[in-house]
Amino acid sequence: MTIAIRQLQKHFVGEVSGLDLRKPLTPDEAREVEAAMDKYAVLVFHDQGITDEQQMAFALNFGQREDARGGTVTKEKDYRLQSGLNDVSNLGKDGKPLAKDSRTHLFNLGNCLWHSDSSFRPIPAKFSLLSARVVNPKGGNTEFADMRAAYDALDDETKAEIDDLACEHSLMYSRGSLGFTEYTDEEKEMFKPVLQRLVRTHPVHRRKSLYLSSHAGKVAGMSVPEGRLLLRDLNEHATQAEFVYVHKWKLHDLVMWDNRQTMHRVRRYDQSQPRDMRRATVAGTEPTVQQRAAE
Repeated sequence: MTIAIRQLQKHFVGEVSGLDLRKPLTPDEAREVEAAMDKYAVLVFHDQGITDEQQMAFALNFGQREDARGGTVTKEKDYRLQSGLNDVSNLGKDGKPLAKDSRTHLFNLGNCLWHSDSSFRPIPAKFSLLSARVVNPKGGNTEFADMRAAYDALDDETKAEIDDLACEHSLMYSRGSLGFTEYTDEEKEMFKPVLQRLVRTHPVHRRKSLYLSSHAGKVAGMSVPEGRLLLRDLNEHATQAEFVYVHKWKLHDLVMWDNRQTMHRVRRYDQSQPRDMRRATVAGTEPTVQQRAAE
């Protein structure tokens, strides 16, 4: 069957039919999916009852797997998944929903903030591929914002102001905004801020986009309050309904997005009910700016 794509939102998001992700892609199919990612930034695949191994094999068509270390406060001995996928569920190693006072649960609530995956790493993520294995009965939609269209809609004066700016990103900024402020010395070292450009240029189509995230807590060369006000204004602009797609999850949906061109967030849901979501993350290939030690 030929791959078909239907656009779901004015600016971005393609719904893909004609692919069974349980089967290996041909080289032509992989090229077609990557070209669609460049164009649509988010792709939706329905009815994909895949295993962890099949999900990872699909992701590896588009680059290397990102090393998940350094992105959580969960200790490796407590990991629920051993397949190389990121655990984006609300479940503990015993398969049951985490306790409300669990440190992992409280840390993971940061996923409800607008963000771009792994912007807190010196080399941020390329693609994320999220598979719905158990869907929560109420809430838990994932929202995506098109950062290309948001950049295009800025006035020329703002574009000139921000084009050469860089921001410090850290998990301590995003989690701190929710009141999660207690870290071990090891975690403080692991979550040290890194620099990212505020405006990125896509390597294929050369279109510019805003590179925003709740992980961004400081603009280089600005006072903290001044920088955060700028970031707040840009986030408000970029997440207007005009630029946002809301995905209402169905069992065995797989949604794939380009972290270089989008932001996303999960909405609140009943944490007493299981929600099993598993993410394969394709590593980026280069930093957005030359890194230096954050001051």
